[in-house]
Amino acid sequence: MYKSRKTKRRKRTGIKILVMLAVVALLLGGLYYFLLTRTVKTVYVEGNVHYTKEEIEAMVMKGPLGNNSLYLSLEYANKEITDIPFIASLKVEVLAPDTIRIKVLEKTLAGYVCYLDRYLYFDNDGIVVEISKVKTEGVPEITGLDFEFAVLGEPLPVADKDIFYKILSMTKTLTKYELSSDRIYFGSLDNMVLYFGDIKVEFGAEDLLDEKIMVLQSLLPQLAGKKGTLNLQNYDENTQSIPFMPEE
Repeated sequence: MYKSRKTKRRKRTGIKILVMLAVVALLLGGLYYFLLTRTVKTVYVEGNVHYTKEEIEAMVMKGPLGNNSLYLSLEYANKEITDIPFIASLKVEVLAPDTIRIKVLEKTLAGYVCYLDRYLYFDNDGIVVEISKVKTEGVPEITGLDFEFAVLGEPLPVADKDIFYKILSMTKTLTKYELSSDRIYFGSLDNMVLYFGDIKVEFGAEDLLDEKIMVLQSLLPQLAGKKGTLNLQNYDENTQSIPFMPEE
């Protein structure tokens, strides 16, 4: 009788062990399938300007599961980014089990100023979003702003708070007409000067902004390879020709 009970207990224990081993094997098999079939082989990146495709991949695809498409889609479901300069959010979309698309939403930058051998990038509200030793292409340098100090995460302390609206209006209009200025100078009496390579544009005030930029769009290709100053200060709707003074 005692041996019979002992044998039954052994059988039940053996069955429990077998069940546990089966469950573990099933979980391991599921994990293996999860890892094997979701391994990322193809990556598309869109919306990136300040970082290369390879740099974005390195930012996103890190850690033990950094090459698993399902994990990445859950981890980066429109994730807000606070520790990477110039990037507001990252989102990963699964196009196929082994293919993902990383969508980059960059911070809106109005321009940058040079200060103490650093580039201070600011947004549409004049808030300094990044201080860097690296110059980023595609962002215009803004000169003529008067300030004595700058703090990351705070607005540039300039006297004329409306200047950032003017900067935004100018950069948005330039983008609208697919133009990119290297440098924009804001002087007294709303006098603006734009620089496109070796072409200096005396822009004047921001009145007739769209019309002046449209004229620039048509004239700049004709001035390719030349040096000099284009004068738009007195431009109006009746202007027939734009003065251009070549540099000697």
